Amino acid sequence: MNLTSICRAPLQFILFICIFFNSCIESKHKNVDWLAYNGGDDCNHYSEADEINKENVDQLKVAWIYESEGADTVHHSTQMQCNPIIIDGILYGVSAGSQAFAISAQTGVEIWKTAITEPTFTMTSRGITYWSNGAESRIFFGYGAYLYALDAKTGTIIKSFGKEGKIHLIEGIERAGADAYVVANTPPIVFENILIVGGRVSESAAALKGDIRAYDVITGKSLWTFHTIPHPGEFGYETWEKDNYKNTGGANNWMGMALDRKRGIAYVPTGSAAFDFYGGNRKGDNLFANSLLALDVRTGKRLWHFQTVHHDIWDRDIPAPPNLYSIQQNGKKLDVVSVVTKQGYIFVFDRVTGQPIYPIEEKSFPVSTIPGEQTSETQPVPLLPEHFTRQSFTHEDINDFASNKEEIIAQLKQTNTGSPFIPLGFNRTVFYPGTDGGAQWGGAAVDKNAVIYVPAKENPVFSSLKASDPKAGNMGNTTGKKLYENWCMSCHGAHAEGNEDGTYPSLQKLDLKYVDYEVATLLKRGRGRMPAFTNLTSEEIKAIYDYLIGKGGEVVQTSKSELSSAPYSATGYNRWYDSAGYPISQPPWGTLTATDMNTGKRIWQVPLGEYPELMAKGLPATGTDNYGGPAITAGGILFIAATKDQKIRAFDTKTGKILWQSDLPAAGYASPSIYMIDGKQYVVIACGGGKLKTKSGDQYVAFALP
Repeated sequence: MNLTSICRAPLQFILFICIFFNSCIESKHKNVDWLAYNGGDDCNHYSEADEINKENVDQLKVAWIYESEGADTVHHSTQMQCNPIIIDGILYGVSAGSQAFAISAQTGVEIWKTAITEPTFTMTSRGITYWSNGAESRIFFGYGAYLYALDAKTGTIIKSFGKEGKIHLIEGIERAGADAYVVANTPPIVFENILIVGGRVSESAAALKGDIRAYDVITGKSLWTFHTIPHPGEFGYETWEKDNYKNTGGANNWMGMALDRKRGIAYVPTGSAAFDFYGGNRKGDNLFANSLLALDVRTGKRLWHFQTVHHDIWDRDIPAPPNLYSIQQNGKKLDVVSVVTKQGYIFVFDRVTGQPIYPIEEKSFPVSTIPGEQTSETQPVPLLPEHFTRQSFTHEDINDFASNKEEIIAQLKQTNTGSPFIPLGFNRTVFYPGTDGGAQWGGAAVDKNAVIYVPAKENPVFSSLKASDPKAGNMGNTTGKKLYENWCMSCHGAHAEGNEDGTYPSLQKLDLKYVDYEVATLLKRGRGRMPAFTNLTSEEIKAIYDYLIGKGGEVVQTSKSELSSAPYSATGYNRWYDSAGYPISQPPWGTLTATDMNTGKRIWQVPLGEYPELMAKGLPATGTDNYGGPAITAGGILFIAATKDQKIRAFDTKTGKILWQSDLPAAGYASPSIYMIDGKQYVVIACGGGKLKTKSGDQYVAFALP
């Protein structure tokens, strides 16, 4: 070794030490935000935060708890499905009482909270949208039928936006015969100075139009509108009956959108046209219901579309925002967009051209026997990626330990089942997976290796059609019973029994829970999943209440448009349980599935959730019904709550193994957010409960390493 090399060695060592300590300092002060609903424009639920990893995740402890207030602790009817955002150390979310708030993301200490008392429709908010131009920052917050602009620093309403600080979302989507129900339940997206807004509308025949709207973020001025039910001369008009844009509603974006900021493209999924289970008054494929739309953000122009269900009469909305990511095929990088479905499919497309990445086959399914109905001859089924749920339910799929198995078998023999896309008839028909998934609104997470992680459920649901009262939409005499069958039965059941898990509560003995004016308020404002029935008069509401408490209820109706009625109503979203209260299908009833999107092949699938009493009997984890999405990290961890057992869990993204779990104060029917401040990583979840017969709560709980 010469003198030069001897001198160089200490210099190299010193340089190494400097780099090492500089790296440590950068790591210590590393900040990672959660910029938008589901993590960012791509909706991939992914965070670059990496302090928490497979070696230390089991050390997680509660870092702080924020009590947002507003929970219904009597009837347990409130929920919090909010995926909060975290920007520059501030967490923005929505309370159990539907108020926007800002808190310190390090301590949970409140900075501000709104106190809006607008007499509008209630809703369960999934979050808010943040915008800044450097000079000012705004929060866009949906409260019932209004979209507010708030000062991000103070929470005060910005009066110069829209009309006195808000946009009334009903303006521009009215139609003759429709009720007035629309709520901004999922955050809008923002690009430059353009705010793109969807909304939830009723699922009955009286639904408003589901148009996609864009507004100026400064003024609230309308910029463009995309008609999801096309007008004459617009592309897709011929896929409906004449003038359906005047007399049909729905086809709305209630689930959220994704944004390709580089290309200026918004990816907008839509739901089914109303009414959900009968389409004899809207014959045709019905574009752009049940579609993934690629829209030019600046103009609202359609760039391409794909319809995932033709002429939907199964309530098969695309249930979640799309995911944007890149895959590798044949040595090439492809930018893609994908959507998950209630049926258990994943559709994948080239982000620019809309060309399918994997083959999609148009397959034949049973046709409807209902007079006036014309089902599509085929439905699109992707051959890859592999489906993440089972696709049919027969007697061979009945749970081995079902408590009344012979009775279930006998009932199943009188039921239409065994295939996807069986149209409802006058006798019992099974949806499998159920009417709300398969995949649900929590959606999917995608990591940097193009592995997609999807929570899902596989609970059979049954229903049937029943002829509606022809007088219920027009002038004439009718009864509270007929009004109930037309407007309430599709959710609460033919005998007001609700469903077994409490998603649709029983209305039997209603007078022991509510007095008449409370019911009137609920029907006018809605609550949670129940829309507002603004089309019903006070006399009609009283007649429904009187019928439910056993008083009969004859009423003389005021005149209504025939456009707000349908010839049939559904007999409920009836989850099929055995006499012990468990799904009749073979477990798993809730799953978490990882799929390699480069190949379309499944990597692993594990149960999501458990019934402690079944595990105490020696049964393995069965999975449970679930609502809410996952969040994944650069540390190789997937966090998810979502289950009715009121836990949050951490999974190894490579294997699906549970690495950590913790009890929550109420079920976390929401998606976690992940962020890092000064090198310390946090995982936060809204614990709102209120579904699946679990208690309602108001707490946000954050976890971190000690």
